[in-house]
Amino acid sequence: MSSLSPQKKKIPYKVSSELNKYLMETGRIQKIPVQYQDLLRFTNSINLYDKYGKDTLWLTVAYSQNEMEELHKELTNIYATLKTNGDVKVMEHLHVERIDFCTFGNSKPFRIKIVNNYNDNYDYYYIKLADSSRIYGLEWEHILSPNRINYFVNEETLVEEHIVGIPGDQFIKNNFNDPELNQIRLAKEFVKFNERCFVRLLGDMRSYNYVIDVTPDFEDTQYRIRAIDFDQQSFEGRKSLYIPQYFKENLPYVELCMKHLNTNTVKQYQSEERSLIARRIRTSKYRVNQLLEVMKKDSLSTPEKIKTLKEELSKHYEIQSFMDCKSMGELMEKNLQLLLTND
Repeated sequence: MSSLSPQKKKIPYKVSSELNKYLMETGRIQKIPVQYQDLLRFTNSINLYDKYGKDTLWLTVAYSQNEMEELHKELTNIYATLKTNGDVKVMEHLHVERIDFCTFGNSKPFRIKIVNNYNDNYDYYYIKLADSSRIYGLEWEHILSPNRINYFVNEETLVEEHIVGIPGDQFIKNNFNDPELNQIRLAKEFVKFNERCFVRLLGDMRSYNYVIDVTPDFEDTQYRIRAIDFDQQSFEGRKSLYIPQYFKENLPYVELCMKHLNTNTVKQYQSEERSLIARRIRTSKYRVNQLLEVMKKDSLSTPEKIKTLKEELSKHYEIQSFMDCKSMGELMEKNLQLLLTND
């Protein structure tokens, strides 16, 4: 176990015309009445605390009185676009209760809390600056993982649905000592999550960048680990930054695997996950190839990081052809091709 962290804060990459064309063809472009920059015009803010009185590092923001009513209506319409393809009739009983702003994340997101007037049930969605790294990450998650992702883009604005689950770091703190926790199933899921991240080159999966989705089954409980931060898609140069087990923040999950799984079992779960990913690639072959063609031409990292990653992947797989890759998109393509060949 080594202590890893990305070397520098990642810079955002603008959405290219080719990526924008892909998003248009796949229905990811939507017209919206509010842009990210509009939300920056808040006039007041206060710290947001959780139910235990701890500072969440989010700010709850407010806007001028003459702007607030119209803004809330427009934000509700955006939620309708995200959830019901713009059918605002079913949204008449909803209202915006709170707008939160996070200053420490790469995407500096706004989180919108939507509440049902009839039963006080609530949901969230996010408005962020559009970053091509994150968009590729969301798209690969949608195609290659067992999870479907709902998002859309408009110019420099990215709108994402909320991914439900318990943040990985909170799960360690609050759930690891629960006698009802099925440690073996959770360990199995961490192995599979570890494999998914490495295959699709999603980096920086420290415990606070993913959630645990807990689903009661007829006999026991199932767990799924879901990434929630996609900013480090195909950006870092070091291979180990794409493998969650190497982050010190994930040590409790690694120890769980070491306690309950032997080498043969780990290899079995890795093989199962790679076969499932290969099956998803084959069933979405056209979309995968279309996205790879766009990604290969895109700038998603620095020449130094690309050089480091192709050297480390070449050494890892003992395949020299990785050295011929000139972009992160080409490295992604080679990684997926190797998966299909081995499968």
